[in-house]
Amino acid sequence: MDPKAEEFKADNPLHTLGFVFEELSATRVSGRLTVTDKCCQPFKVLHGGVSALIAEGLASLGAGIASGYKRVAGVHLSIHHIRPAALGESVFAESFPVSVGKNIQVWEVRLWKTKETEEPEKKKMISTSRVTLLCGLPIPDHAKDSLDHLKKFVSKL
Repeated sequence: MDPKAEEFKADNPLHTLGFVFEELSATRVSGRLTVTDKCCQPFKVLHGGVSALIAEGLASLGAGIASGYKRVAGVHLSIHHIRPAALGESVFAESFPVSVGKNIQVWEVRLWKTKETEEPEKKKMISTSRVTLLCGLPIPDHAKDSLDHLKKFVSKL
């Protein structure tokens, strides 16, 4: 099983940047990204917009699963950038629900600078975010198969 393979693409923009999912459920979404030139700002550190992209991507996937594979849309994102992650460093991202309602969900997303061999206590927080999502939206005709792809992806993790 190669998590970087095409069949493991749950989120196109995150996949393009090299993000690899580790867990995907209604209660937790997590994964890793190595900071490369593709996701850096001119000073060779992780771009804040990439942190926001990860936050909305993880929260949206988790909320979609938690809503019973219904369409969701982010309506608010609040992010605090705490410290940089430099080119070549590893970033661990985790997301979990704060509130899961029928129409609105709120998810917390945290990004950590870490080494895969490091003890979890040694990780350093890069950013923390809150994402509010509207749930149960109608699925456009051109995207009807997207939920089937997501279900298939979840079953492979």
